[in-house]
Amino acid sequence: MLQSLSAALAEISLPQLALIAGMALIASVIGGVAGYGTGVLLPLVLVPIVGAEPVVPIISLSALLTNTGRAAAFWSRVDGRRAVIVLLAAVPTCVLGAWGYTMLTGKGAALVIGAMLIATVPLRRLMRRRGLALSNRGLAAASFGWGPLAGGTVGAGILLLSLLMAAGLEGAAVVATDAVISIGIGLAKVTTFGLAGVVNATVVAIALLIGGVAFPGAFLAKRLTERLPLHVHTAILDAVVVGGGAAMILNAFAR
Repeated sequence: MLQSLSAALAEISLPQLALIAGMALIASVIGGVAGYGTGVLLPLVLVPIVGAEPVVPIISLSALLTNTGRAAAFWSRVDGRRAVIVLLAAVPTCVLGAWGYTMLTGKGAALVIGAMLIATVPLRRLMRRRGLALSNRGLAAASFGWGPLAGGTVGAGILLLSLLMAAGLEGAAVVATDAVISIGIGLAKVTTFGLAGVVNATVVAIALLIGGVAFPGAFLAKRLTERLPLHVHTAILDAVVVGGGAAMILNAFAR
């Protein structure tokens, strides 16, 4: 097993591995501070290196480690009741979304990922502007609809944060509860991808690299939560997300 993982990493150049590791650390710190960042930033470096098809499986597997670190760092702030509500509603449709993703071609995967990245920015701002408020029943219904996006794309975690805030969570409680939910969603996605045969040695090796580098980022993020201006981070990240998503779509049409 170790030999196959080493061989998979050997197919990628050292500068590329360093780029992936560096982005993983940056994304984990941003994700720990704002609750999102990993799923929207990592595709910007992964797609040019490994192609679009394995990106969602890689991020899904690595997220089990990154979100475990985040959940451990913010464990005291987890809202268990709302985490259970979201998971019960979202996991069935998440599996359907993950299965649908395995049917996509490389071009189709790039278009889906790019479009999702771009769409998350106005959707999140619209939900915040409208002051959306959700009861537990409303949270369950919204999570059911969110499931396919979580299963078949990256970046859908941004929408989950908006749903949790609309359900009444604030600050670190949002980050902590999102991490626990993401672990459950990640297990459902990885299981689906495994059964579909899209989890190979390259996917596992890169996911372990990302997860190993990103794990301590959550604890660093915990120290930064009271110091970093979130509105500045949000503006910068939104620009990166939209620009990266547009570049991926243009690249897909250029193939």
